[in-house]
Amino acid sequence: MKKIILSIILVNLLAACASDKTKEEVNEPPAPAAETTAPATAAAEPAPVATEAPAASTEATAPAERSVYFPFDVDVVQAADRATVQAHGEYLAKNRDAKVRVEGNADERGSSEYNLALGQRRANNVKKLLVLSGAKASQIETMSFGEEKPRSTSHDEASWSQNRRADIVAK
Repeated sequence: MKKIILSIILVNLLAACASDKTKEEVNEPPAPAAETTAPATAAAEPAPVATEAPAASTEATAPAERSVYFPFDVDVVQAADRATVQAHGEYLAKNRDAKVRVEGNADERGSSEYNLALGQRRANNVKKLLVLSGAKASQIETMSFGEEKPRSTSHDEASWSQNRRADIVAK
């Protein structure tokens, strides 16, 4: 009897691991007004350095948009932000000396441990898409701030939607 129960549990675990659960994409437009007034973001974005080498005319500058936004409790890069991440990946592919850090963030809801883990999953998923877009994994570092680095400190959905993000920061 124990063997039958054990085998049923094992089959259910294998079936759960093999299933391909996709999270429904939710497109939430970020509030761009608050994003442009954030002093921490402006300080973390150094201007691209121009070189006088002949290859400078073929090198692209880093994309201006550096944040990827997520719905509540989701770590999958949304369709609306894929173009931003792909543009950064293409930039990194053309500029092999460039390095970035992807900083995952979460809103204040949930425990600190959960938000740190969610922020890390968000950063890792952005890194995966960067690599798929041509960047080398060695060019990208990931880290999570969880809820510790909010862009907006208000306690409403509009503020929380600005805090659920991953920032691509030049190193």
